[in-house]
Amino acid sequence: MLKYDEVAQKIEQQIYATKPVAGTRLANIEELIKHYDVSRTTIIKALDQLERRGIIYQQQGSGIFVRQPKKNDYISFIESHGFTNDQDRIPSSTKAIELSIIKPTAKIAQELQCDLSEDIYSVKRIRYVENNIHCLEQSYYRKSLVPYLNLEIISGSIFNYIKHVFNINIGFSDKYFEVTTLDTDSAMLLELPQGSPTLYVEEIFYTSAGEPFDYSVKHYHYKNSKYFVQSQLG
Repeated sequence: MLKYDEVAQKIEQQIYATKPVAGTRLANIEELIKHYDVSRTTIIKALDQLERRGIIYQQQGSGIFVRQPKKNDYISFIESHGFTNDQDRIPSSTKAIELSIIKPTAKIAQELQCDLSEDIYSVKRIRYVENNIHCLEQSYYRKSLVPYLNLEIISGSIFNYIKHVFNINIGFSDKYFEVTTLDTDSAMLLELPQGSPTLYVEEIFYTSAGEPFDYSVKHYHYKNSKYFVQSQLG
């Protein structure tokens, strides 16, 4: 984990632990530098990250302030891995359904910008929030970038694993949304009737160098999924 990520996580944890009201002023940059014993650059990057995620806002000449906290049971949809980030506050778990090595279809190869002969990890999981089915997730990882996965690994946070074991810095993602209905197999795994509505999301994850390493498709359980988005205007 990069130092500014670590500091951002500590500031966020402190905010959620103390539960300040919206508009509460936080320590200034100099105080944060001293408290966390890091450079000014690290603090500025940490604060910028927290601001992008809607946790704080900064006013030049006035200070750093807490934003309106999200409602209980809602998960950030802006975050590429908001599900995992919210685990400390919303109990969640993962059930591994399938793990195999395949050759990519034309669609997968296009999204991952890889050759049709490349080995790909195919991972199917069900994600739970507070013991309720949250979504069905089908992911495809380039084996050249993520050399090893097993059932134990995919039953937890794959991103935490690949960041720490393979030193992959996850940079950004592209999300595509569509409201559709469930086919027979997806409905069965989500324990819903065939034809039930679902939020269908395709997401491509990139390293910080801009190389795609994970293409994921998710079907969200329409009764159990609650999301929020905080934005910056201007």
